[in-house]
Amino acid sequence: MPPTLASLVHHSALKLTVRAGEERLATPVRWAHASELADPVPYMEGGELLLITALKLDAEDPEAMRRYVRRLGQAGVAGLGFAVGVHYATIPDALVDAAAEEGLPLLEVPRRTPFLAISKAVSAAISAEQYQAVTAGFAAQRDLTKQALSGGPAGLLAALAGQVDGWAALYDATGAVAASAPEWAARRAARLTPEVERLHARTPPASLVVGGEADRVELHTLGTSRRPRAALAVGTGAPLGTAERYAVHSAIALLTLTTERSRSLHEAEQRVGAAVLRMLLAGEPEHARTAAGSLYGDLLDAPYRLIIAEAASATAARAHADARTAPHGAPPPPAAAPHGAPRFADAPRPVTGERAVAAPVRPGEPPAGPLAELAEHVEAAAARAGEALLVVPDGERLVMLTADGGAAARACVGYAAALDQARTTGQAPAGRTDEPVMGLSAPAGPVAAATAYRQAEQALSVARRRGRALVEHEEVATGSVVQLLADDAVRAFADGLLRALREHDATGRGDLVASLRAWLSRHGQWDAAAAELGVHRHTLRYRMRRVEEILGRSLDDPDVRMELWLALKATSGTE
Repeated sequence: MPPTLASLVHHSALKLTVRAGEERLATPVRWAHASELADPVPYMEGGELLLITALKLDAEDPEAMRRYVRRLGQAGVAGLGFAVGVHYATIPDALVDAAAEEGLPLLEVPRRTPFLAISKAVSAAISAEQYQAVTAGFAAQRDLTKQALSGGPAGLLAALAGQVDGWAALYDATGAVAASAPEWAARRAARLTPEVERLHARTPPASLVVGGEADRVELHTLGTSRRPRAALAVGTGAPLGTAERYAVHSAIALLTLTTERSRSLHEAEQRVGAAVLRMLLAGEPEHARTAAGSLYGDLLDAPYRLIIAEAASATAARAHADARTAPHGAPPPPAAAPHGAPRFADAPRPVTGERAVAAPVRPGEPPAGPLAELAEHVEAAAARAGEALLVVPDGERLVMLTADGGAAARACVGYAAALDQARTTGQAPAGRTDEPVMGLSAPAGPVAAATAYRQAEQALSVARRRGRALVEHEEVATGSVVQLLADDAVRAFADGLLRALREHDATGRGDLVASLRAWLSRHGQWDAAAAELGVHRHTLRYRMRRVEEILGRSLDDPDVRMELWLALKATSGTE
């Protein structure tokens, strides 16, 4: 506790007497200062015990004393000490009455007590209070360190809550509550998620204070990278004191060490994870298990899903390149590296159940922008559920291996659904035009990783064309092939293939396009197609010969019939 007027009055060596303002003796004293100025207020900061002898004051003038005392009260002066036996034998009644009227504590200082003794007493009390706070802070640091080593972040939060006589909570990189103490604090902390997200947008280290005096919450970012990896919330019923502040700073340092991992260990995990995924995609699951050891738990044994994500800008560029390089304007099949194994530009980010309450760990330079946010979201979900997860940055992509039906896979689907909804309702954040596009494979086992990779690429290709954030391979397998024709390159191919027939029809010399559509839809049955068109079958036969002559291709070729039918379907909405 800092020194108060009451503690100075009770100081046996000072012999101070209270003459007014007894009800405010609990006021803390920041310093003791002597001044004989008629108006010392410009030199006051508030909280001082002002010591005077009234050398330049008309202490017997009631009106002058009321103005003097009022100015002191407005400046936040803690109290007034008046030395008797110097210029006045006793404190003048005008000053006593003015102090009583203002409620300003007035202390009588005997002649044998020098002002220096009072200043020393205040200084000693402040030093003792600071020493006690530092000692308590070191004790808190030892206790917090012990709890962090034995109980992890959860134990550290419990100790911190006790140190500050309040509550504490840890948020992951997405702003979700990862741990709290006491348990009821999780509900209070969850209501602060918007503030935590706002804090994450700042350059770390950053802090924020929310709430009022009776419900005060401090938010602090954790981590040393450009994007905060976690945040700490500390809730108290009053502003933190010096000892409590030491405890909070110690907790921030310890939690930062907990959430940050050594670079050498991290790089080793990157190399192991990249190698594991390469082995899986190369059809070597046994070697992958041996290399992984227990790093990814049972992820490599249970059914898993493979997800490929890339930023919308990369998707647009890839789609444009596909359109330029596709033969005859047709979309090319998804490319695969030898044995279905991609070349990984970077390395993975494992998250295991052992770090369920810690912020997700990422490589030194994670993907920027939306892909980084997606990775954080999925990693946080896996950490909270205690699931193993493998995330590999691959150039402009992320390749993720998640447990089938697990929290990480659900988080990925939910993230994409939120993006689609925001895009549909026009509620996408301003400036966010590069959101991820994802393809999700069907459930696969260890021996089918390469197949899962190809499925994810196929689903990603469909997601590009449909303008969706995520497409599952099951949708590709069970949907209509007609939906795949909604592509500029396919339409360009179809327009080019049918252009000569349409130009012929535009001259009024026959309806070749409609006749071709009817004939193909009736599987080449002349009578049925002619009846649909309302013409004689010989007329239809003549028209089909004209189609062959104009196109220079035979309708007896099944490939030609297929291409023409797909071209008609691709352009059916534009006619």
